[in-house]
Amino acid sequence: MMKFPIAIEPGNATTAWGVVVPDLPGCFSAADSGIDEAIDNAKEAIELWIETALDLGQDIPMPSSITDLQKKREFKAWVWAVVEIDPALLSDDIERVNITLPKRVLARLEAKAKKSGETRSGYIAQMAISA
Repeated sequence: MMKFPIAIEPGNATTAWGVVVPDLPGCFSAADSGIDEAIDNAKEAIELWIETALDLGQDIPMPSSITDLQKKREFKAWVWAVVEIDPALLSDDIERVNITLPKRVLARLEAKAKKSGETRSGYIAQMAISA
């Protein structure tokens, strides 16, 4: 598992909990109901940030240590947590899968893949990435 440290700015009855992922530029989140929701929302933000970066051909930075990040003045009085990300999210390894489709759907898939100049697998992958 990759473990990304997150900095959480505590909220209160009138302000949301703010979350920053220092290792991923522009990756942030928030929560209204407390620290548990803040951590869950940060995990979703990290996963989306990584997917977008990979789609754009960008590198994913390695996580820093919380100890190093705590020394930064901008995070004074913030709460720290770690979010675990499944490394499969970062993998471009090929995996063979077996799917079941009605014949009429498979025929449409084959026709659309052929028209776009893709293999069936390539067409499905392209649809998933561009969706």
